[in-house]
Amino acid sequence: MIPVNEFRNIASDQNPQLKVLKPWWDVFSEYLCIAMLMIGVFGCTVQLTQEKISCLPNRISGPNKQDTDCSHVRDHKENDSLWEYAVTKALSPHIIEVFGRKNGLDIHQYVFVNHYCYERAVHWYGKYFPYLVVIHTMIFMVVSNFWFKFPGTSSKVELFVSIQGKCFDSPWTTRAISEVSEERKEERMVTWRRNTMTKSLPESPTGGEEETVALLRSSSVKSNPEKKAPDPQPPDSVLDKKEGEQAKALFEKVRKFRTHVEEGDILYLMYVLQTSLKVFQFALIIIYSIVLVPNIEIVVRCPVPPDLTGFDVFCCNNNKAHLFSKLAYCYICFVGVYGLLCIYSLYWLFHRPLKEYSFEHVRLETGINDIPDVKNDFSFLLHLSDQYDALYAKRFAVFLSEVSESRLRQVNLNHEWTVKKLRARLTRNASERLELHLMMLPGLPDTVFEIPEIESLKLEMINNITIPAILTQLTALQEISLVHCPAKLQLVALNHLRENLKVLRLTYEGPEQIPMWMYTLQNLEELHLSGPLTNELSRSTTLDTLRDLKNLRVLTLRCKLIKIPPSVVDVAGQLQRLIIHNEGGKLQVFSSLKKLSNLATLELTACELERIPSAVFSLSNLQELDLRDNKLTTVEEILSLQHCRRLTTLKLWHNAISYIPEHISKLRSLETLDISWNKIRRLPSRLFYCTKLRHLDLSHNQLTFLPAEVGILQSLQYFSAAFNCLESLPDELFSCKRLRILVLGNNSIPYLSPRVSNLAQLVRLELKGNRLESLPPEIGECSQLKLSGLIVEESILDLLPSDIRHRMTES
Repeated sequence: MIPVNEFRNIASDQNPQLKVLKPWWDVFSEYLCIAMLMIGVFGCTVQLTQEKISCLPNRISGPNKQDTDCSHVRDHKENDSLWEYAVTKALSPHIIEVFGRKNGLDIHQYVFVNHYCYERAVHWYGKYFPYLVVIHTMIFMVVSNFWFKFPGTSSKVELFVSIQGKCFDSPWTTRAISEVSEERKEERMVTWRRNTMTKSLPESPTGGEEETVALLRSSSVKSNPEKKAPDPQPPDSVLDKKEGEQAKALFEKVRKFRTHVEEGDILYLMYVLQTSLKVFQFALIIIYSIVLVPNIEIVVRCPVPPDLTGFDVFCCNNNKAHLFSKLAYCYICFVGVYGLLCIYSLYWLFHRPLKEYSFEHVRLETGINDIPDVKNDFSFLLHLSDQYDALYAKRFAVFLSEVSESRLRQVNLNHEWTVKKLRARLTRNASERLELHLMMLPGLPDTVFEIPEIESLKLEMINNITIPAILTQLTALQEISLVHCPAKLQLVALNHLRENLKVLRLTYEGPEQIPMWMYTLQNLEELHLSGPLTNELSRSTTLDTLRDLKNLRVLTLRCKLIKIPPSVVDVAGQLQRLIIHNEGGKLQVFSSLKKLSNLATLELTACELERIPSAVFSLSNLQELDLRDNKLTTVEEILSLQHCRRLTTLKLWHNAISYIPEHISKLRSLETLDISWNKIRRLPSRLFYCTKLRHLDLSHNQLTFLPAEVGILQSLQYFSAAFNCLESLPDELFSCKRLRILVLGNNSIPYLSPRVSNLAQLVRLELKGNRLESLPPEIGECSQLKLSGLIVEESILDLLPSDIRHRMTES
């Protein structure tokens, strides 16, 4: 006898995990199949182990063979003789009792008659009923599990079940759900407290409005003003690195699986097809079984050729007919229940929208609001899984949520970026602040906020940052740089930055990425923006009002502007430095400049300027003007700069200026003049009447000589005429006794005057790239000039006397 489990393993899938895709009717149907299979196997066993039929000659005969049947055997009662029955109860008056050869039938004849009558007289349904049951049940089992084996569906089903099992067992699933649950409890508690306080305290005319505005501008995911800083997480809730990496891989698998499975609905169609096939099979079996079951008879009339035995009719007893008849009716009942389940399955398939799955109930239970709805085969699989246990979909949904994924990245980040590793990256920036620079990370590690000595935090190309409330632990933080790094703030963190942040640097790709919380930093002193400020459709500036930045002193705009943003006027009263780098765009409107009455420094770089804007001349407090990298060819209007009586620094470098007008001498207070990288061929002698000049840069021009009036500049400390065409130096240059740095490299100077010894304060002298053959020995009298500060060819240095070289190398 073949064990039932062998049939079951052949017909069904051996993977026990597939049970999550078997709704209750499929599970019940499997048990019915097992019961039906047991009926069939039992019938087959009886069929093979017991005698099939036993036949005896019928001694009752009439004139026609058709008149003689075996009804007297069927209706025979105990203690009645067959002859009495025939005489008293038979309808034909001509019935007689006949006798064959006495003792003429031996065992071989009975065996032959038994086999002959079994094949000829017994109805085929009575003979093959057990085998039909086994075949039908096997077909039911195969059809029920066909979609688990079909190549186009099996891979998707197995992958879904595998991923779902991992999602169910992942420690991250439990943690994510529990964390959200705790957050919802805290939010409900905060809401209850606020409502209580609102009822008990009088309403403030402005407080509520200010708090609402703060929440909107912070653009935070979760804002909890009652919660100052979260307590450290207990060790039991922290995932180890391996578990975090496994969860990260699960997110990627779920994303790829969803993309692949949502494309079609082959799983749904295959399930509908196999269910329809089972309904058709059920109807067919019920119809022909009900019709054929009555043909299973216990007593069977069997005509046999009389030449074989002497008898022409045998009455045969079908030994298994009674049992098979009962089994057949029992089988019909099982098939009927099975069919009703299949019909219900079809009703479920067509009555419910199985190609759409909404996680609305999961969102309400977990509080994770960004779980996306799914469709097609992905949706159908989740509907089937719900029939097994709705908890599977809830735990699976965690891995569809971007919020959950970002939280997992946070956990992995905290494992990777320890406090020790972060401290090793601390450096001093240009402002001499202790800076931590993090670049291209998947998030912001929480361990950053465990280093209280951080003064500057620079984040570059990090997406989806939410700065938490524990930012308050960075008590020394004064500067934040966000380079292509959109950031959100929790309310507590925003309040901390309002009070402590001094410098904010933002680099962004579009004006929509400028955070709204930037406009609320009331103690901010420096704001540096790099990115477009105009809307490409309307070409209007999208910079919001700066009215709340009451302490703003420095504003840098690195973008393409047509006009200076009107919002700059909001800080006109306190703004001291304005830097605009227009990246080659033409700046045309400068009307806003006139209102910046307290502006001390103005830099207009790469603005395509062809002349000095007239609005500059109204800045009476201007001290420094930088017009680098423009298209200035002449500066005749430089005379108007005399209205800027405090102007001490003028930088006209990287332009196309061909000459300097004589009236530059009117700028009496000028201390720094940089006209390098132009096309100047000669200098006006009156330039050197600006007697307060300390820094003069004439490098990278086309000068062939220097006027003797250069000696007038007795305050000069830095002078550069490198990369020109100078062939000689006026002796008056060496009368500028306060010179500390003299740069004359890459000219055509043939020799250096011995009067260089007058420059007692000289610390750096550059002469490399000239036609010098030697240096005068008097250079050794420059007491502060060291060999490291003398930039000249090695061959010329070797010609210096050894005592001079020795003295110049001494520290």
